[in-house]
Amino acid sequence: MPRTWHRWIPAAAAPVVVGAVVLGGVFATSASADPADKTPQQVLELAASSTVDTFSGTIEQSSNLGLPDVSGLGGGTGASGPSNGSDLSSALELLTASHTLRVYVDGPTQSRVQILDDMAERDAIRSGDDLWLYNSSDASAVHSTVPADASASPETPAEALTPAELATKFLDAVDPSTDVTIGDPVKVAGRSAYDLVLTPNSSTTLVSHVEIAVDADTGLPLSVDVFAQGSSDPAFHVAFSSLSLDAPSSDLFDFTPPAGTNVTEKTLPSRDDAPADGSATPDAGTHPEPTVTGTGWDTIVELPASGDAMPPSDSSMLSQLTTPVEGGHVLQTTLLTVLITDDGRVLAGAVPVDSLQAAAAQ
Repeated sequence: MPRTWHRWIPAAAAPVVVGAVVLGGVFATSASADPADKTPQQVLELAASSTVDTFSGTIEQSSNLGLPDVSGLGGGTGASGPSNGSDLSSALELLTASHTLRVYVDGPTQSRVQILDDMAERDAIRSGDDLWLYNSSDASAVHSTVPADASASPETPAEALTPAELATKFLDAVDPSTDVTIGDPVKVAGRSAYDLVLTPNSSTTLVSHVEIAVDADTGLPLSVDVFAQGSSDPAFHVAFSSLSLDAPSSDLFDFTPPAGTNVTEKTLPSRDDAPADGSATPDAGTHPEPTVTGTGWDTIVELPASGDAMPPSDSSMLSQLTTPVEGGHVLQTTLLTVLITDDGRVLAGAVPVDSLQAAAAQ
């Protein structure tokens, strides 16, 4: 599940807009805060200086990416390491269907994120050095021990769907290719917030603008809305519907797999696994590092062909979601285009397909 997120989402779904490109929602209403209180730069600094790491709440996420709901298209979403086809199903399902999440955080090493499915739930629990991923629908779980010198803090798909994680990726990537302004004040989950608006300085990107509600008191991002060109409704929306800054009960971070659960042990990389030259280390799956071309919102990410590449003809899901084009197959959403070339390369960006075809031909 974690490898699925890191491999496919940066290259095949909305968060590539966050991580590679420039990098009000349902619960937003008029608020009492005066947007003139702070400049855009001051709101950016407020968000960057937020120290909130103890909270709990409910998060609502919805997508309008122009893709069908793939939750019923073959493959499971188990936590125990499904096949490539099932991995892709799980990743895309998180982005094409609406979800309700419950989040509990008490410091950097105590967290629990629950995705509430129909008659089931998926949990990502971090308690000290223990990391659990559990799926009640197929009674599967993955357990890992976080190394003391972990090369990176482990992130799960559910965590990447929280407003704070998503907003941080956008805000960290703000550069001269982005106009930053303040919209009308909003209220999210009953809290007054500044509406920080990021607008691309690009004539080709599929992204119209991004709105981030920044809590007026704490700087915590409360919602993120990503708008596609030509649309007045967000293509991707995630927001707190309720929020408490009180410490959650410690019992929430204790997890014992229910009887009958299929538990898989997985080893996480440590700093000792990194090459001496400082380059990235592929995991057991040997996923190659991407090539990045372009700048700002016009950035294109390219993954070279690899031995475990899966062309559309080998996946019923990909064949349903992609369209044949010259040189390969294309997955088109309102925010993102993914080109899978005939030779197995994957190119993605918040740009039209002809931009990806031009990059592939270089």
